[in-house]
Amino acid sequence: MSSFNQNVIEEFRANAGKVGGPFEGAELLLLTTTGARSGKPHTVPLGFLRDGGTPLVVASAAGADRHPAWYHNLLARPLVQVETGTEEYEAVAVPAAGARRDELFAQVVRAEPGYGEYQERTARVIPVVALQRTHEVHDGEGGIAGKLLSVHGWLRAQLVHVRELAGDREREGGAAPLGLQLRQHCLAFCHTLEFHHRSEDAGLFPYLEQQHPHMREFFRRIGAEHAVIARLQEELVRALDAPGGDSAGEGFSDRVERMSRELESHLDREEAQLLPVLRALEG
Repeated sequence: MSSFNQNVIEEFRANAGKVGGPFEGAELLLLTTTGARSGKPHTVPLGFLRDGGTPLVVASAAGADRHPAWYHNLLARPLVQVETGTEEYEAVAVPAAGARRDELFAQVVRAEPGYGEYQERTARVIPVVALQRTHEVHDGEGGIAGKLLSVHGWLRAQLVHVRELAGDREREGGAAPLGLQLRQHCLAFCHTLEFHHRSEDAGLFPYLEQQHPHMREFFRRIGAEHAVIARLQEELVRALDAPGGDSAGEGFSDRVERMSRELESHLDREEAQLLPVLRALEG
């Protein structure tokens, strides 16, 4: 990260989003992506506009011929963190495509003509990215049990959204390429699911098994279910890049439905067994 960006970030965080110098008076946010190669968090200050209540950021790179690193990062890992002057939240970064991109870029240029000058400098189409706040689940319960319910609620909500987007595509004929909206939300769901299950397998479950040896067989069954779900998840990710979003003769929507059935029953079984144990530990 450049020292200039780091200074802006520090000033932003110290002054509730207000900065001086060349950005004085401008609306800024901090966008934290996950490095496509490094896997490390990468934070950049960006100007933004709003489309309704959704922040829009523009991958202009001042008119350079290559997309900025943060844009490549969010294509690989769509789940991002957004900081404004008053709040911090999680979002799925979704680049606009086709006519929608052109419409939004025209809106951006009307508000900030400099972006039009940047586009004139380069042959690449400068992306406009919507930062769509994820569905926040607040169960109201604290501790590890509350965290488990919160993560499960997030996964359920994202999967519902992916199913809706896939269903919309299916109703339009199902032959069109998967849109960026569907791709980004599906990747965000898959990456979060993978991280959650790995964390359970490596940390939570071994700890609970030590405390409750009689649950050993349950954890073996849950681990086997994780393996099945991981295969479905890998198939979903591969299908995202297949022609028309289909792979091995099975439609993308069919894959989403299979994932939904497997995951819902898995989460229900896990909660039924684990929540009483977790609540007892914290009681």
